[in-house]
Amino acid sequence: MTAVLPLTSSVTETDPSCCPPPASAALGAEGAKQAALVFKALADPNRVRLLSLVKAGEAGERCVCDLTEPLSLGQPTVSHHLKILVDAGLLHREKRGTWAYYSVVPGALERVAGLVADL
Repeated sequence: MTAVLPLTSSVTETDPSCCPPPASAALGAEGAKQAALVFKALADPNRVRLLSLVKAGEAGERCVCDLTEPLSLGQPTVSHHLKILVDAGLLHREKRGTWAYYSVVPGALERVAGLVADL
């Protein structure tokens, strides 16, 4: 029969001078949820290309009709990707007649950089 040894804790109090608290607060649950939404939107190569195409468009905008050919995707698929970018707060959608025009939300790309820097 083997003897069971009692578990002892080796946790000791840390010296605050050795391990200072972080300079900024950790990301909260809601902030993490919003950041993940943006990161998920950018995790697809087609959406990254769409964002780039819209940003490079004349006057910083593009019609949805001009975005299907460069990606070799159908209009419903492109519209789905654009909706995800809009929901993530990266693109703005403006309806003009039968067409939708997309532009990058002012400051959105800087906010994405800030999300990464704040991790």
